[in-house]
Amino acid sequence: MIIAGLYSFNRGQEVIEANYAVELQEVKQVIAAVESARHKTKTSHEKTMPGKRLYSPRVLNKAFKAIPHNLLLN
Repeated sequence: MIIAGLYSFNRGQEVIEANYAVELQEVKQVIAAVESARHKTKTSHEKTMPGKRLYSPRVLNKAFKAIPHNLLLN
């Protein structure tokens, strides 16, 4: 999975990078470790995009939690 965009309000990104660099690096590693294509398991029922495959938030959350902690920050 990739980080497709960043939104920083009121210099938030600079504060996070300065004060929580280790935690930010861990979050980036977890995101990179998840294979996103495997988690498009939800089917849209909306009128504007019927049948379109979407990312399932529940499945993605389980994938994030399943990343072994010993692989992080190495």
